[in-house]
Amino acid sequence: GVWRQTRALLFKNCLIKCRTKKSSVQEVLFPLFFLFWLILMSMMHPHRKFDEVPNTDLDTLDTSVLVNFVIGYTPPTAMAREIMKKVAFDNFEDGLITEEYLSEEELEEASVLKPSNFVGVVFKDSMSYQLRFHDSIAMSSIYTESR
Repeated sequence: GVWRQTRALLFKNCLIKCRTKKSSVQEVLFPLFFLFWLILMSMMHPHRKFDEVPNTDLDTLDTSVLVNFVIGYTPPTAMAREIMKKVAFDNFEDGLITEEYLSEEELEEASVLKPSNFVGVVFKDSMSYQLRFHDSIAMSSIYTESR
């Protein structure tokens, strides 16, 4: 029955392992070698532990810095308009100047014309965006890789 078939299969596998000693040793040593290599690499690059940052109360935002500040955004969709309206009027008393652009190229041209007080916002979809400063792109910190 089942016991005889299982015993015969085990005996056959033992015979194969005894006859192919080189591959049997490799099956055992390669995983051990890679495990040793991973341990060695993790010891060479230890994880950094950062100290805690204490909680602090932030002062009010100095809005005098934001005088004549322009935020350009693209594409001009209803969702983007609503988000930019909230940014401009809900957070600042005087409101920020927001300008909509039809394409990223127009946004880049505007950032070249007024580089000191211009920030571009490119909405990729309703949940993600990129900030564009003069000659650079600011990426969100969620894309930063850690070890």
